Amino acid sequence: MLRVDLNADMGESFGAYRLGEDEELMRYVTSANIACGMHAGDPLVMARTVALAAKAGVAVGAHPGYPDLQGFGRRPLGMSPEEVEAFVMYQVGALWAFCRAAGVPLRHVKAHGALYNQAAHDPALADAIARAVARVDDSLVLVGLAGSELLRAGRRAGLRVASEVFADRGYNPDGSLVPRGRPGALIHDPDAVAARVLRMVREGRVTASDGSDLEVRADTVCFHGDTPGAAGLVRHVRDQLARAGVTVAPLSDWV
Repeated sequence: MLRVDLNADMGESFGAYRLGEDEELMRYVTSANIACGMHAGDPLVMARTVALAAKAGVAVGAHPGYPDLQGFGRRPLGMSPEEVEAFVMYQVGALWAFCRAAGVPLRHVKAHGALYNQAAHDPALADAIARAVARVDDSLVLVGLAGSELLRAGRRAGLRVASEVFADRGYNPDGSLVPRGRPGALIHDPDAVAARVLRMVREGRVTASDGSDLEVRADTVCFHGDTPGAAGLVRHVRDQLARAGVTVAPLSDWV
């Protein structure tokens, strides 16, 4: 039986600023990565987003990032592994508190933006994130880019890991994501996105920017909550997965 999780980054509003389609997205995803107040989000937004997930029956995960509200966590920072470990623990612990208050379990951790991308190829940074997660709760699932150092670090730390692919992002030939702002970084056509997801799930392959084929393992598929029309995109992909006989379920239930 083919299974896959559908996740989205959520809870990225802040104060008076509203970002994303969280309520609508909760109808179609199976896991929610909730911002922990460093790159986006705030305590009230965290509490509300956990409550939304609980009501929808969506698995909750922490989405820690660099402390960079102005750059939305998408700018690399020169933080040491020790600093990264402490900052990740701080953020995961904060979301854990809101989960406990709401009576729902925290299921997984997925780093955000530049932290995620740097850890994909930096073993020291990847180990720092994995250590932080294991120190908080070694039953949590660590999510990382397919084939990345972060997955290897998670296994070294004794964690369950989930290999992530991206529905609407372009891939470089080395398996990294095409940087935002460059041609081919984002894919907007819903049918093209659905076809890519189906191929990644069924065949374990995706076409890179140079036309070559990459091998990927698709345990979970990411959709960006701040992308306009994200909810409709997830709905379309989920419909196509159902027609292809693919079961959609929270990664923490089966990874």
